[in-house]
Amino acid sequence: MDKTILSIQNINFETLGTLKGLISSDSFSIENIEAQKEPVPNNVKQYAAIIILGGPMAVYDNVEYLKEEQELIRQALKLDIPVLGICLGSQLIAQAIGGKVYKGRKKEIGWSEVTINSAGFMDLFNGISTKKIRVFQWHGDTYELPAKATVMASSKLYPQAFRYHSAIGIQFHLETNDEMIRRWTYEYAKELESEQIEPRDLLDQKNHEFNELRERCKVVYTNFSKMIRNRSVFS
Repeated sequence: MDKTILSIQNINFETLGTLKGLISSDSFSIENIEAQKEPVPNNVKQYAAIIILGGPMAVYDNVEYLKEEQELIRQALKLDIPVLGICLGSQLIAQAIGGKVYKGRKKEIGWSEVTINSAGFMDLFNGISTKKIRVFQWHGDTYELPAKATVMASSKLYPQAFRYHSAIGIQFHLETNDEMIRRWTYEYAKELESEQIEPRDLLDQKNHEFNELRERCKVVYTNFSKMIRNRSVFS
């Protein structure tokens, strides 16, 4: 089985976070690239899986490396290589499979609830016992998905997680920790100001939320890892 997972960062401070330790402890190695500075690989066969992370750019902007990431997603789908897209990464998957990404009517920033449906409990969220989970959000764009995509979780406003063959898209963030969010509040300070959100509201007295987020991330990673291992058995 291929033992390398490709991690694509679209901006240097939106990282694997909690996922990094989970991947390393699962005996996989990580090849990390920053798409703004390094070429996006064009040979997916060398990877066990691909994880595409977030960023402030928009899928519908004419950004070359985002187009290359979409092509990478399409190649991975053809070979049944698991792909996990988080936030921007999920939007890239949505567009790559024929969906439509667009600016949502309201930004979702901060802690909020998403609802897992029956398809989600049987798949990515298998092992989570509650229908509603508290997650961290930071996005303004959303998507319409093609009919063959299966929605696994939603918020009151938007679809939040979906699967299309070997690709999983998650709009929210399970990988974040307090250090990452503290950095984001600095990097995206103008956006918070325009949305009238105080950084302390995202961070203060949130130990329970961060602990819970970490446990949810473990469950999701475990289920994604099963996709990788199952592919290796049958390929």
